[in-house]
Amino acid sequence: MSGIQRKWVQHGEEGATLVSQQNCGAIVDYCKARHNEGFHGSADFKLKMVLPNVVVEHYCNVNQITLREFMGNDEHVKRLFNDPNFADLRIAPGAM
Repeated sequence: MSGIQRKWVQHGEEGATLVSQQNCGAIVDYCKARHNEGFHGSADFKLKMVLPNVVVEHYCNVNQITLREFMGNDEHVKRLFNDPNFADLRIAPGAM
């Protein structure tokens, strides 16, 4: 599911930017299908959401945190899960 493309964009003496791009259409379709089927996992393990790599990377960049901080703090995951901008990636209903 990865399919991430990365490229450098040079800005002369100002430096460069690393641009990451990922087509997430198949991931969104998968999430919608799982949600509509009502298949949210088991009682022991609920599948709440699928997060594409670029979404996590973007969140970390915007909030100026490392991936380690993101993974180690449930509050970051909850904020991302409850963000209405990413509702298409949710599988199980309800807030986290």
